[in-house]
Amino acid sequence: MDENLFFKQATLLLCSSLDVEIALWRCFQFVRKHLPVDAMYLNIYEPSISGIRYIAMADAHGGRKIEKSIKLPAGLIQAIESGQRLKDYLIINTPEDDPLGRIITAEFDLADHSFIALRLYIEGHRLGVIDLFAKGADRFSQENALLISQLREPFAIAMANALKHQELVDIKEKLLSDNRYLHSELIAQSGNEVVGAETGLKEVMDKVAQIAHLKNTILLLGETGTGKEVIANAIHRQSPRSKEPFIKVNCGAIPENLIDSELFGHEKGAFTGAVTQKRGRFERAHKGTIFLDEIGELPPWAQIRLLRVLQTEEIERVGGSPPIKLDIRVIAATHRDMQQMVNDGLFREDLWFRINMFPIFIPPLHARISDIPLLTSYFLEKKSKELGIHPVPEIAAEELKNIMQQTWPGNVRELENVVERSLILHRQGPFYFQRPQNPSPIAKNDFSLKIDSHIIPLDEVVRNHIVQALKTARGKINGTTGAAALLHIHPNTLRNRMRKLGIEFGRNCNTR
Repeated sequence: MDENLFFKQATLLLCSSLDVEIALWRCFQFVRKHLPVDAMYLNIYEPSISGIRYIAMADAHGGRKIEKSIKLPAGLIQAIESGQRLKDYLIINTPEDDPLGRIITAEFDLADHSFIALRLYIEGHRLGVIDLFAKGADRFSQENALLISQLREPFAIAMANALKHQELVDIKEKLLSDNRYLHSELIAQSGNEVVGAETGLKEVMDKVAQIAHLKNTILLLGETGTGKEVIANAIHRQSPRSKEPFIKVNCGAIPENLIDSELFGHEKGAFTGAVTQKRGRFERAHKGTIFLDEIGELPPWAQIRLLRVLQTEEIERVGGSPPIKLDIRVIAATHRDMQQMVNDGLFREDLWFRINMFPIFIPPLHARISDIPLLTSYFLEKKSKELGIHPVPEIAAEELKNIMQQTWPGNVRELENVVERSLILHRQGPFYFQRPQNPSPIAKNDFSLKIDSHIIPLDEVVRNHIVQALKTARGKINGTTGAAALLHIHPNTLRNRMRKLGIEFGRNCNTR
C-alpha cells in the first residue's frame, strides 16, 4: 500500500473524534486491514504511581475506555524518566523474554501474543504508548513497525487532544456538581442571622469569636432544635474559610451501606452502580468546613474511618484510590450524652477525645427566655415573606407574655413551627399563637373491634355458610345456580369440603 495514503487515511480517522475510545476504534479498523493486529491499547505514563495507566482499548468487539494501572520496576521507570530510547517503537515477538513484555501481557492475559509498543511524545515529554497486539509468536516484522511508526506524531497529537478534552469534561462535571450541591445547601440553610447573639446566646457567641479563626475541631452540644447548625454556620462565616465550602452532613440520615461513599466518595467500578467516580462530602469540603450533625449516630466502623481522617487529614475513596490530602475544619454536633455513650461502648473513646477538644454548649430555649420575643419577631417576618403575607401581622400584647411562660420542649424549631402554623390560620386583627392541642382520646366504640367473649370455631362458621348456600340452591351443587357457583369454587372442591365437615349431599341429603 502507498505509505502516504496510509498515513493520510489513518490520521483522518485518528482526528475524527475527541472521544479517545472512538478514535482508537476507527483507527484499529483501518490498521488491521494492513497489519496483523488483533487489539490496540493506549496507556499514559503516570509518575505519581511509578508506572503506566491504560485508559482505552479497541478490538474486534469495538472501542472502550478502561482503567488499569500497572506499577513498573524501578529500573524501567529510571529508563523512562532518563529518556533512554533507541527507537520510537519496540517489537516484542516473544514477551516471555522481555521484562516489560512479561508484565504487560500478564496483566491482560495476552502471554501468547506478539506486540509492538509505539512510544508517543509531545514536545519532548513522554505521553504514553500505543500497544498493537497480535495472537501468536513472531507476528510482527520490521516493515510492520516502520509502517505503524509513521503514525507516531498523529497518534500523539490526537491522544493529547482527546485527553485534554476529557480532562475539561471531567472538570466541567465536577464544577456543575459542586454548583448544584452548594446551591442546594444555600437553599437549605436554616438562616445566617444568629438571633439572640447579644442576649441568651452571648456566652456562646463569645466562644465562637475565640475559636472561629483557628482550625481546631469544635463540638456543639445541646438539645434538638436549639440551633446547632446556625452556630456552626456562624463559626464558618467568621473564619478565614468563609469564602470556601460549608458542607453539612446529617450522620443519622445516611443509610449505613452508603456512609463510606457519601463521606469519602468512590472510584468508578468500586461497586455495582458506581458507573462514575464520585467525590464525597469530605473532598467537597476541601479548604472549607464540614459540619457533622448528629455524630453520635455513626456506626462503630464509620467512627474508625472518621478517626483516621481526623488524625491523618487524608481520605481514600471507596475502590482503592491513593490517599487524598485535605485541608478541612471539622465541626461536630450532637444532642446525645456522649460521655454515657462512651461508657456504654457505643462511641469510641479515642474519637471522643479528638472531637471534644473545644465543646460549646447551646442552652435550650426555656433557659434563655429573653430570646423568645426576638425569635418570634424574626420568624414572624421570615414566614410572612415566605407565605406572601403582607403586611406582617402585629402580635397581641398579652401573647408575648404567654409564650414566654411556655416550656418549649422542641426549642427554637418548635417555636418556628408554631409561628408558621399560626400564620396559616391567621385571618386579620392581632396575631395569636395557635399551638396544636393534644388530640382527645378516641372512644373505644368508634373504631376498635367489638370483642365477643364467645368465639365460634372456624369449621362451624364454614359449615353454616355452606349449608346456607345449599339451602339457597335447593340442595343443588352443580350448574350455574348450584351452591358451588354461589361460593365461587369447583363442585368437587365443595363436595370434599362437605365430606370433611360432615355435610350430607345427594338426593336424600338434609341440609340442616
